[in-house]
Amino acid sequence: MSAYILVLYYSRTGAVAELARQVARGVESSGMEACLRTVPPVSADHQATAPAVPDSGAPYVTLDDLRGCAGLALGSPTRFGNMAAPLKYFIDQTSDLWMSGDLIGKPAGVFTASASQHGGQESTLLSMMLPLFHHGMVLAGVPYSEAALTRTRDGGTPYGPSHVAGIDNRTQPSDDEITLARALGHRLGGLARALERRR
Repeated sequence: MSAYILVLYYSRTGAVAELARQVARGVESSGMEACLRTVPPVSADHQATAPAVPDSGAPYVTLDDLRGCAGLALGSPTRFGNMAAPLKYFIDQTSDLWMSGDLIGKPAGVFTASASQHGGQESTLLSMMLPLFHHGMVLAGVPYSEAALTRTRDGGTPYGPSHVAGIDNRTQPSDDEITLARALGHRLGGLARALERRR
């Protein structure tokens, strides 16, 4: 596989998955390859209950997917202003990558979705950034040069793209939310190429 941006997400209702697809489109518009991956749900059982391959959507991520990426876009729904447990569970297993420094100097960005406008989007985005800083990644948000950031009445923050899915999770991403998700993907692709040239 050539250089790629890993678009890693957890999505329970499909809202974050749709945002992930838009981030991936932005990555591909930059000339980089996008690699969509997800994580399995966390089970209260003490044994694995999820199939090895999901029934639909992106394949489950491996540590090698993360190790080999040129950059990372990380997405999660809000859970009380924090990232969802399944994504945190995967990140908690990345200590070997932290010890080896495999992610140092690689660009990363974050994205989220919530049911309501004030459902904890910004704190969720910030919580996803913390382990990426520990990994030595170079964090990228969405700059205000993106006009959609100042006109959006839906989701979208300088910390990363977001989507307001509605209380029934049926609201599709708005044009501004799509624009901002693609902008983050495009930016990560460009940063990955620029940082790789400097190594």
